[in-house]
Amino acid sequence: MARVKKGDNAHKRHKKVLKQAKGFYGRKKNTFRAANTAVMRSLRSAYVGRKNKKREYRRLWIARISAGARANGISYSRLMDGLKKSGIEINRKMLSEMAIYDAAGFAALCETAKAAVK
Repeated sequence: MARVKKGDNAHKRHKKVLKQAKGFYGRKKNTFRAANTAVMRSLRSAYVGRKNKKREYRRLWIARISAGARANGISYSRLMDGLKKSGIEINRKMLSEMAIYDAAGFAALCETAKAAVK
């Protein structure tokens, strides 16, 4: 049986890493040793970024809902409490869209929440 050399596998792995490093600055785009550490770091940052994106969007939606609620004379926390008590299940993304594009509908939800809280 012939011995197995790892040249082919190493070449494939190096090509894969260098393909991922395309667009990086300096030696990081064309030398494996520099590219490998940069790619590992970028993959780690991308993983964290996907988690942070959810966090950031939720903060944005809450800020928009809060602004719309204040314009209708109710605080964000009372609005959410009132919607929950009145049995209206609508997510924050849709509430923020309503606050921006459907002011009349959002005002109606605010009135429903006010009635449920009192």
